[in-house]
This record gives sequence, C-alpha cells and structure tokens, in this order.
Amino acid sequence: MKKKKLYILLAIVFLVVLIFALAKGSKGGRLHQVTAEKAALRSITEIVSANGKIQPETEVKISSDVSGEIIEITVQEGDKVKKGQLLIRIRPDTYQSASERATASLNTTKANLANSKARLAQANAQFLTNELNYNRNKKLYEQQAISQAEFDNIQASYEVAKAEVEAAEQTVIAAEYNVQSALASLKEANENLTKTTIYAPIDGTVSSLSKKTGERVVGTNMMDGTEIMRIADLSKMEVSVNVNENDIVRISLNDTAIIEVDAFMGKPFLGIVTRLANSATVQGITTDQVTNFDVRIRILPSSYKELVNDTSISSPFRPGMSATADITTQTVKNAVTVPIQAVTTREDTTQKEVPLEKNKMKECVFISSEGKAKLVYVQTGIQDNKFIQVTSGLKEGEEVITGPFSIVSKLINHNDKIEIVKKEALATGIEIK
Repeated sequence: MKKKKLYILLAIVFLVVLIFALAKGSKGGRLHQVTAEKAALRSITEIVSANGKIQPETEVKISSDVSGEIIEITVQEGDKVKKGQLLIRIRPDTYQSASERATASLNTTKANLANSKARLAQANAQFLTNELNYNRNKKLYEQQAISQAEFDNIQASYEVAKAEVEAAEQTVIAAEYNVQSALASLKEANENLTKTTIYAPIDGTVSSLSKKTGERVVGTNMMDGTEIMRIADLSKMEVSVNVNENDIVRISLNDTAIIEVDAFMGKPFLGIVTRLANSATVQGITTDQVTNFDVRIRILPSSYKELVNDTSISSPFRPGMSATADITTQTVKNAVTVPIQAVTTREDTTQKEVPLEKNKMKECVFISSEGKAKLVYVQTGIQDNKFIQVTSGLKEGEEVITGPFSIVSKLINHNDKIEIVKKEALATGIEIK
C-alpha cells in the first residue's frame, strides 16, 4: 500500500515538473538556428532581363508589284547596294504589249474626239442657217405673209437643228471622257511596265535572297507581293526583346542596357532603349497565355568598334543572332538594403478590427535582438539580383535574419529564440529544441 502511494506521488511530481518545463519553453519561444546579416547602405540598381534576337534597325522587304518570271537578279546575298541600283528584272513582254494596246486605244479615242468635234461644228453651222431662216419667216408669219403650215415646217427644222447641236456637244463630252480613260489606262500600263525593273530603295546590304532567276513571282498593288529579297542597313543594329507585362511599366525610353550576344560570350555590349510597344503580343492558349511587349534596344557602335577590323564590314552582328539584355531601369544610391531572402510576409496584427476578412499580409523582416527574433513590418523599393531596398521600418546596421528560407518564410515567429550560425555550418531545416 505504501509503495502504491509512493508511485502516485512520484507520478504527480513528474507531471508538475513536465508542465512547468513546457510552460517555460512555451514562454521563451522555440529555438532556431539561423543566418543573419546587417542592413547596409549601398547603391542598388533595378534590372529587367529579357531575351531576343538581333536585327537591323532598318530593313526593307523587296517584293514585286507585278506578276511574272524573274529574268535577271543583279546581286547576291551579302552584296552592298546603293539607292537606285538595279536589282531585279521581270519579263516585260506582257506589260509591253499592254502598253502598246493602251497607246493604240488612246489614239483611237483621240480620233473619235476629233470626229465628234467636227460633227459638232457641222451641227452648229446647220443650226445657224436654220436659226436665220426661222427668225426671217417668223416675221413673215406675223405679217401673215406665209401660211401656218409653212411656218410649222420651218420651226420644226429649227428645233431639229438645235437638238442636233446639243447631241453633238454630248458626243464631244463623251469622247473627251474616253480620251481621259485611255490616258489613265496608258499610264497604268506604262507604270506596270516600269515595275518590271526593281531598284534599291535604300543604301544597305542584301541580308536575304529568297528567289532565283527563272522563278515566278506574284505581285499586286493591293497587297504585298512575293518577297524576293531584303535590304538592311547593318551599320545600325538593335535587339528586339519580349518583356513581360509586369516589367514593361518599369522601362522607359533611353534606359541603358548591357547586352550579351551568344556568338560573343563574355563580351558585353552597351545599348539604349529606343522603342516601347504600345500593344501587347499574346502567346499560348487561353489558359496559359503569356502577355509580352516588344522592346527595341539599339546597340551602340562604340561598344563593338574593336571587333570591326575590316572597313568593308559595318557590324560584327548578323540578323537573327540570339542575345540577352539587362535593362537598367532605376538606380538608388545610399539605400538601406538587405538580402532579398530576408524579406517575407506575415499577417498585419496591428489592425485590431478587420470585419468579415482576415488581416492583410504585409512585408516584414525578422531582426536579431538579445537572442530573439523580432518581427518588423517594412516597406520595400527596388531590387537587384541579390538585395532589396528597404524604404521604411529598418535602419542601417540592424541585424536581419536571412535564412534558412523555410524558417524565414514559414516557421519563425515573433519572440522565437534564435542562434546565429555561419551559413556553411547551418544544417538547413534542423532546429535545436
């Protein structure tokens, strides 16, 4: 009986000690092994990175406005050309015949116009004769010198002559319209004949040649015809990159950029933003759409001049080369910064009453204070690849907990105990109890 009471007493003591230990541990918070770093003043530069292709700033597609067979191409891909230089000839036979037919048609309409004018002159002469006769006999009729029947015949002849003049005048007008139509047809035929020879519209280099002599092309004045070649000004090259809709708002004209070209690894080139698209390009199906905006970045010649040894070559780049651009959008000097991984989010417990919804999440950091983690709400600014600017809530020199990520983002709480260790000595995810 005494042993039983002793066992019960020992059990009660054990439970009391255990409850006391748990209460003490709960009051002091859990202990985490963490890394830390002091908030420091530094210059921070915000960068938007994007991939794209190199292309000439100016590139003209050469296509035919008329259909036919190519009988001559005077250049090859890579040749330099001057504005006005002959590039292509298309067989002109059909268009030469059309021009000759239009010339003949014009001559015919001119002859018809001349005949119509002659008939008008004849009708006018006849009308004058009838008019004189009508006026003379009208007086005689009024004097009752001629009969009613005679005067009616004379009046009818006068009216007929007058109608013939009006008809002749309309014939002349129609003939003049026919001449104008024939002139327009001849002009069109001659223009089409002229379009069988194609000349360079700009100074540049033949960047692509997609047709050969003997092949046929389709041309129309209403839309682009068959593309035959492209001429580009290779002395001014740019990078066309697709920028995500979340980043495009941070980019402005004349922002600078560092460009890396796959063909010249390790060699950075300088660039400047020259164009921002106003309309987005959407890629992918409805559920996985990616909305991007086209951004053009001019590659500054001064950054690649040492690569151009041959005076006949204006640029080391070729259209279609792959490139990556790091666009500098903003720089802040003497900014209070912390490592990006130090910033996390927690519910804003400073708001006492938030009806019908939970407290909103706010950005925060945990600082080290007397062996404990202290939650501090902050406001952030720009960031680069490693650091983020803290605009309020934190001072230079305060020690901020930076890792491990799982602890900073989820596990650690305000007033939890911490042990700061070196990163290389940290066993990620293992906590000391």
